[in-house]
Amino acid sequence: MSSANSHSPVQWGDFIHPIVAGLIAVIVNYGGTFILVFQAARVAGLGPELTASWVWSISIGVGVTGIVLSWISREPIITAWSTPAAAFLVTALATTPYAEAVGAYLISAAAFVVLGLSGWFERVIRLIPAGVAAGLLAGILLQFGINAFGGMSIDPLLTALLIVAYVVLKRFSARYAVVGLLVLGLAFLLWQGRVDLSGLELRLAAPVFTQPAFSLNALLSVALPLFLITLTGQYMPGMLVLRNDGFKSSANPIVTITGLGSLLMAPFGSHAFNIAAITAAICTGREAHEDPAKRWLAGIAAGVFYILVGVFGVTLAAVFMAFPATFITTLAGLALLGTIGGSLASAMADAKAREASLITFLAAAANINLLGIGGAFWGLLIGLVAYAVLNGRWSRRAKPQQVIQPDSTSATREGATN
Repeated sequence: MSSANSHSPVQWGDFIHPIVAGLIAVIVNYGGTFILVFQAARVAGLGPELTASWVWSISIGVGVTGIVLSWISREPIITAWSTPAAAFLVTALATTPYAEAVGAYLISAAAFVVLGLSGWFERVIRLIPAGVAAGLLAGILLQFGINAFGGMSIDPLLTALLIVAYVVLKRFSARYAVVGLLVLGLAFLLWQGRVDLSGLELRLAAPVFTQPAFSLNALLSVALPLFLITLTGQYMPGMLVLRNDGFKSSANPIVTITGLGSLLMAPFGSHAFNIAAITAAICTGREAHEDPAKRWLAGIAAGVFYILVGVFGVTLAAVFMAFPATFITTLAGLALLGTIGGSLASAMADAKAREASLITFLAAAANINLLGIGGAFWGLLIGLVAYAVLNGRWSRRAKPQQVIQPDSTSATREGATN
């Protein structure tokens, strides 16, 4: 699993940007989507102890697997809980006893271990054309870029400050733009008194074991959807994020190790964790480090921050969630602008696959939700069908019948920047 960059020397000056990238990824995760876990816990009727155990298990599991994978591969392998699965559980736990849900978590995790050991996931990833993969990533991240500017109608002063600061910092010191943005934004919020931490109490979290129960209903209504949603909504786009930024780690050990981690943590409340998609892009791009061989440090940093949150349970989770929603969305969107731009450039670079890549981009950006499966899967499926029709055997046989080839279809290729 180790990469060619595994022996690149690391200096003290190499740590600051990966650490900040890891911190932003963790803040975005807890500030942006972790509320779904608390919503699902309320729907399931869980008390404070079981809820804190859920926070502990998922945070520790994500942190440890991210550190292990990043250390072994020397690539920024960012892990996270399954956000679409957490959204699914908000409704599923209303009709499923918690013990049976835990049993379903175990079955889903075991299925991922088998998938990783079989090697089939890696084969599927290699079949996806590069332009379609880049279009999928750009489509998934597009809404985050839009939200960075959408905050102008909600919190114009804060949003305008962050946008102007980003542009100015990019102009004079592109390498420190995201670092400066984080520091400036926090200082502004503290000056305005909009981050209230006075009521917080520092307490260690304690894991609570739940005896799993198994039923056919939980297997079909929780375990199977949980497996499919996590596979299509997290693992596939997460691996494409790595591929888009030039990292070549095999998917098989990633799926296996995160599956094993989910299996171990399920009795303590963890529903599923996996390779990250959106927050991973914060740590795999240039903003994490100019040298791709040093970006694995962001994976280590993110893992450490996750473990800290897990140790202190809901206390530190509440700190992350204390930030205004506009700050989280604007910071995430601006941090991802470089990745969105690079993905769009890669998607449009190959004239032959350009239209299929564009279709993939638009379909993923539409965030289609059918049969309980999220937009990443449908965007990829639509894009692959379009690519097969436009560039497969059928289209090659049809080409001799085309008399006129407009000049506009052979536009100049543009190099992609990551």
